[in-house]
Amino acid sequence: MTMNKLNKIVPFIAVGAAALLANPVLAQGAAAATEAAATGKPVAAGYAAIGAGLAVVGAGLGIGRIGSSAVESIARQPEMASTIAQQMVLTAALIEGVALFAVVVGLLVII
Repeated sequence: MTMNKLNKIVPFIAVGAAALLANPVLAQGAAAATEAAATGKPVAAGYAAIGAGLAVVGAGLGIGRIGSSAVESIARQPEMASTIAQQMVLTAALIEGVALFAVVVGLLVII
């Protein structure tokens, strides 16, 4: 792994570590933390929130890649612009649907 790629990954690792450390169990007192550890609900809620966030970030990256590839393709073949745009919108809608489903499933764990 090159140093340039490593420099791009380090902020995500730091944010992930901070999210794990900011778990709701850690903000409670000792008695509440033991009870929460027995039920596992706050821990699951923390992981569900992290999972919902990762789903949104992944969908954003995917849609961004689709958009950039579509613009690049249209620049290469302008006569196919309408077809490429239709396929881009359809693919982006499918990705958004999957991301919304992942967020809803992640948030249902909290309830």
